[in-house]
Amino acid sequence: MWLPLLGLLLGISLGLLTDVQIPTIYESYLSIAVLAALDTLFGGIRAQLQQVYDDYVFVTGFFFNIALAAGLAFLGVHLGVDLYLAAVFAFGVRLFQNIAIIRRILLSKWNDKKAKQSEKAV
Repeated sequence: MWLPLLGLLLGISLGLLTDVQIPTIYESYLSIAVLAALDTLFGGIRAQLQQVYDDYVFVTGFFFNIALAAGLAFLGVHLGVDLYLAAVFAFGVRLFQNIAIIRRILLSKWNDKKAKQSEKAV
């Protein structure tokens, strides 16, 4: 659980502390990289909450997702087609699915905790 959060904090810190300017020709690559990172982060949080988290799966999934999405964007640029939109759509759907599942898990745990507290009070 700590690895995704550490990566998020490190990325935000580096982004705020450095003055790196990304050229506009790389906008599609950057958008895909950010979505792949967020997808992997929320997938890692989901896996931890479901108690199936594995560091190896998390790290390899992160790099595989970025490589596949960047490859689609690169191929699309050379074909003259916006293929990066397919990756944006796929990562966007997975991102919202992971967030929805995380929300359900947390609500379920919260309701279970609330029910146990009410049982103790009776």
